[in-house]
Amino acid sequence: SNLSASCWSRLHPVNMFNSYNVKFHHRKALTSPYPGSHIERSQVPEDKVGWLTEWEDYNPVEYTAKSVLARPSWADPQINDEGFSPKFNERDGEVERKSLNGLYVVENGRPRNPVGRTGLTGRGLLGRWGPNHAADPVVTRWKRDGSGNKVAHPVSGKNILQFVAIKRRDCGEWAIPGGMVDPGEKITATLKREFEEEALNSLQKSPEEKAKLEKQLQKLFSQEHFVVYRGYVDDPRNTDNAWMETEAVNYHDETGETMDNLPLEAGDDAGVVKWVDISEKLELYASHSYFIKLVTEKQGAHWSEDPGSECHK
Repeated sequence: SNLSASCWSRLHPVNMFNSYNVKFHHRKALTSPYPGSHIERSQVPEDKVGWLTEWEDYNPVEYTAKSVLARPSWADPQINDEGFSPKFNERDGEVERKSLNGLYVVENGRPRNPVGRTGLTGRGLLGRWGPNHAADPVVTRWKRDGSGNKVAHPVSGKNILQFVAIKRRDCGEWAIPGGMVDPGEKITATLKREFEEEALNSLQKSPEEKAKLEKQLQKLFSQEHFVVYRGYVDDPRNTDNAWMETEAVNYHDETGETMDNLPLEAGDDAGVVKWVDISEKLELYASHSYFIKLVTEKQGAHWSEDPGSECHK
């Protein structure tokens, strides 16, 4: 809604919009040490984040993790490597180098983070130069009592929504199960695959068990769904030359029948998986709390105990 968009922009002012006309800025993309390392970013004052602000003395730290430099299948070579000439701002073979936010600047052969400076150049833990595309399936149901009736929040009077949350192994934060889009993969396939791998541990299942899960999930993932967000994500892994973008999609199980019979089991990057009650008190990874808030607005569910609070902090 326009209301939530204006709230978000007042709380997080910066010079860029995503496809839902929502302003966002760096907060987690400026934190140190960089995830999985002892690397400290160069400090970037808030008034110098945007590239339009001149800053001649800007001297960011260069860092790309060894795991990325080892050239796994999901990672690009270094920019100057022989034979590597990426086509930025377009589809490059099977790799999508277009941004969900439109064209980005390429400077000295390197893509430039469209939201601004992060105090770190290189790719950090990210495989691709420029946008690194992910997908986040937000699977929801109504909280119900022992008799199967929806449970309303005692203060707001609105029904409480639950979503499938995972605890990430890398940082211990709660998050929406999700992951990277494989080269050539359709976003709908990524959403379903990541949910299966992280929330149902499908990678460890037998072919028979996997087929059974697929059949149950097909109903949920083939129904009408709500695209919550498409665009840049304020992620602690972002750098000046590589950044996360995602498409978050809500699959809602209105009756609860589909998800009641699915055995949640943490797998892949997830340490724990469970149904979590949604409210503004949730503290989630990256921009996930914001995505969850948009889902509650769409479903008319409980978010805040303060009826006058239209913006969340």
